[in-house]
Amino acid sequence: MTFLRYLFLGILALCLVVLALANRSLVSLRILPEDMGTMLGLDLSVTMPLFLVIFLAMGIGLLVGFVWEWLREHKHRAEARSERAEKEKLQKQLARTQAKSDKDDVLALLGDA
Repeated sequence: MTFLRYLFLGILALCLVVLALANRSLVSLRILPEDMGTMLGLDLSVTMPLFLVIFLAMGIGLLVGFVWEWLREHKHRAEARSERAEKEKLQKQLARTQAKSDKDDVLALLGDA
């Protein structure tokens, strides 16, 4: 199974390298459209290789997906946490009850003798 994992990661890395080599041309990214940016005086742009834009978009997409899923599962984690606390409370109560009943059995045996 480990071999398959390394094989998959190797093929994935090869595909990403080929993608990067095929998309080395420079592109300009702007925050606002050119006309609106000059009108507002915010002509902010960044020039970078296209493969970097693609990789950044994939990374940001993964990050947004992970955060979204983490927020979506919050109620399940909170419920599990409260159930775990309830279970621990009941276990402590059971241990106290068993300890008390053990003492009663000993006292009962001594009282019969």
